[in-house]
Order: sequence, then structure tokens, then C-alpha cells
Amino acid sequence: MTRSDPVPTPTSSTPPGLLTRLLRAREAGLVGLLLLVTLGTAAINPLFLGVGSVRDLFLNVAIIALLVVGETTVLLMKHVDLSISSVVGLSAFLSGSLFIAHPGMPIPLALLFGLALGAALGSVNGLLVAYGKVPALVATLGTLYVFRGVTYAVVHGGQIYASKLPAAFLTFGTGSTLGIPNLVLLVVLIMLGFGAYLGSWRGGREYYALGSNAEAAVLAGISVTRRTMTGFVLSGAIAGLAGVLYLARFGTVDATAGTGLELQVIAAAVVGGVSINGGVGTLLGAGIGALLLGVMGSALVTLRAPGFYQQAIQGALLLGAISVDMLVSRRAAKHLQAAPERDGRTK
Repeated sequence: MTRSDPVPTPTSSTPPGLLTRLLRAREAGLVGLLLLVTLGTAAINPLFLGVGSVRDLFLNVAIIALLVVGETTVLLMKHVDLSISSVVGLSAFLSGSLFIAHPGMPIPLALLFGLALGAALGSVNGLLVAYGKVPALVATLGTLYVFRGVTYAVVHGGQIYASKLPAAFLTFGTGSTLGIPNLVLLVVLIMLGFGAYLGSWRGGREYYALGSNAEAAVLAGISVTRRTMTGFVLSGAIAGLAGVLYLARFGTVDATAGTGLELQVIAAAVVGGVSINGGVGTLLGAGIGALLLGVMGSALVTLRAPGFYQQAIQGALLLGAISVDMLVSRRAAKHLQAAPERDGRTK
């Protein structure tokens, strides 16, 4: 794949900076809210900004932020991947089983195993959506349960314990480099790489084109089927990698590992400005969304608020983000409809 000019999308006819300004304002608003929650909680309980607390916060957010990368790629195509939590659980348990069977297995090999397993599971989603033409919501909801069922069958009531895993692997999951947790460094590098790919490479821009207008993408010479398949394979591969890192982070896993992560990931992406209507969003915004939800969750725990409030706030933020997304989409559509009329009057 070679770098080239971005693939033109239908939104390119809007006045320069219209949606860009809206998205930047949204990301700036998220940063402002993030600072408000952080400083407000620290004012009530100074331990919230303690070194240990901040480290744990970033470690907890790292897994969600990594999954957001794959989910964002799918959302940009106007699809959704609900199966990622089951992929995480199966990858975590099977990679743990490999370590138990082969204690001397190199860590990079375990990471590659997670990527390969996740890519294989993601290809099932891709085949259903891209070639079978099954709606992504239905297809991935089905594989969510199928993959989880396979996990229960494989686990068969068992559990992976940290005491049975290699010390080097657990150190990788909880250790730091230059004071920064290894998992955080790895996730940041992946996000930077994918951010550059989506923003500057033709293959990455094609995801935006598909989500903006699939028919126009076909006319532009984009293979919708191939690109859709690739998107789901990437989402699955990242979820598989996240499963290995999940095991490294927590050490102990069972058949329920990763349950419910899909809703947190989708919420983080949408709150961060990734449109559920496809074609709009950035990994920067999605990453900020993941961090915001993580900070809010930790703040509520620090303030000893009931767990219900954390779910309620996540839901409220998700509804608010969807409402903003719908308003932006409608205003952009009205502007596009009004453009020919203005052009006609000026002639």
C-alpha cells in the first residue's frame, strides 16, 4: 500500500473547516470536561492524582483505548463490531493456556498468536457482513454469543491463574519503561500508527469514503467488499491482541473475561466524536473519549459513589454524543442541499 492523496468523499464539497471546526470544538470540550472532572475530584480527594492512582487509571484505560482503535475503523464504515469482548475473552484464555503448556514461549510470539486468532475470528464477521450482506449489528451480535459459547466450551469451568504464568509476561503487563507503563506505551504507539494510517493513507481514507457514501465510493473505484472485510479483520486482530494484554494486565482470567467491554468501547468512540452514521471521527477524539470515561469511573470510585452512577453517566454521555452527532449530520445535509440553490442564484 502506498501513500497518496486522500480519497475524495461526499463531504469534501462542504465549505472548508465547517465540520472540522465542529469536531475540534467537540474534542476541546471533551478535554475541558476531562480537566474539570480530574481537578474537581482531586480537590475533594488529593489522593486521586497520586502516582499509584494515575498509573492504575492509565493501565485500566489502555485496554479500552486499544479496542477503540479497531471499533473506530468499523464505525467509520457505518458498521459496528459487538463481538470484540468475546474475542478478548477467548484470546486471553487460549494465550494463557499456551503459556502453561509452553512456559518458555517468547512474549512476542504470544502477541502474534493473539493477533492471528483475533484476525481469524474477525474474518468470520467480515464474511458475514461483506459477502453475506448480513447487517453488522445482527452478525456481530450473533458472533458475540457464538464466540463466548466457544470460550465456555474451551474453558470448561477452568481458570488461568497468575501463579501459573511466566514472571516475565506478568512483568511486561504491569511493568514500566521510563516511568510509563508498558501497556500504555504500546497502546499509544498503535494509536499513533493507526491515526496516521486513517488520516494520511489512501487505504485509511477509504474507510471514511465507505461510511460517507458507499455508492460514491464504488464510483471512485473502491472495492467496498474488500475494504469492509479488511476492516472487520483489523478489528478482530486488535481485539485478539487486547486479549493477550488483558491476561498480562490481570493475570487471572476465566470464561467471563472481557464481558461487557464492547459497550464501553462503543461509548468511548462515540463520545469521542466518531459518528454512528459513518465517515466522521478521529482516533484522537476516540482516545480522549476512552480517557474521559475512565477518569469518570475512577472519580466515582474515589468519591465512593454507587456503581449505578457510573453506568448512568456513561449512558448520558453516549446519548448526548449521539444527539450532537445527529445535529451535526442534519446541519451538514441541509448545507449540502442548499449549496446548489446558492450556486444557481449566483449564476
